[in-house]
Amino acid sequence: MIDLNHGSGVQYQQPARPSGIGNAVNAAIDAALAARHLAEAPRRYVSTSGLGRECLRQIQYDYLAVPKDDGRGFEPNTLRIFEAGHRGEEVVAAWLRAAGFELRTARLDGRQFGFSALDGRFKGHIDGCLLSGPAPMTYPALWENKALGAAPWKEVVKRGVVLAKPIYAAQIALYQAYLDLPNPGLFTALNRDTLELYCELVPFNAALAQRASDRAVQVVRASEVQELLPRSVVHRTSAVCRGGHSAGEWHPPCAWQDRCWRTLR
Repeated sequence: MIDLNHGSGVQYQQPARPSGIGNAVNAAIDAALAARHLAEAPRRYVSTSGLGRECLRQIQYDYLAVPKDDGRGFEPNTLRIFEAGHRGEEVVAAWLRAAGFELRTARLDGRQFGFSALDGRFKGHIDGCLLSGPAPMTYPALWENKALGAAPWKEVVKRGVVLAKPIYAAQIALYQAYLDLPNPGLFTALNRDTLELYCELVPFNAALAQRASDRAVQVVRASEVQELLPRSVVHRTSAVCRGGHSAGEWHPPCAWQDRCWRTLR
């Protein structure tokens, strides 16, 4: 008869699993992601994805592919989040098609739909275009998707994309303008933690599209004459520089803050 009394020596739990394999696998993945990222050619154009940022100088640094401060490049965890965002887009696209939406996400040659302006120095690529579907909305319509963590997802649900994520709102407005899709666009946000899907129709905001487009022109023209655009803040401790919340909006840490504040203005 087995003695199950305390002190009998019988193990109630499995032996501890050997440590180290998880660290080894994750280190290999992180190294691969970092190497792939470093091998990518830098963008040589102003992208719609960043024009809603508050600081014009930050957008200009990005456009000029200025090297980031030491230690301020994308961390492996950030690269994983980017990867999850791309995969989330594929998941939601499959769901929409399964639900009966006619969704176009790429041309016949596999390239994304998009636009190019200012002799190729201002570009944008859309997630897709809805041509028809079972939902009561006007077609054709822009489709823009984001995969978000629980906290920013809840903020978008609570406040709507225009107020919660001005960067996304500017991006949507630009796509609607340049691709001639004035009908309300469908914005979807996938919660990466729960796979809940938030959907919102975003009316075309012509004024916002014009302001964002004007910023792209300003960045390109200033760069042509080697003019450094002004910072949007007067103190380095601002959330725009160091990262954090300001006026209800989250700002990631600026990757060029050391270089920026070494200049006299």
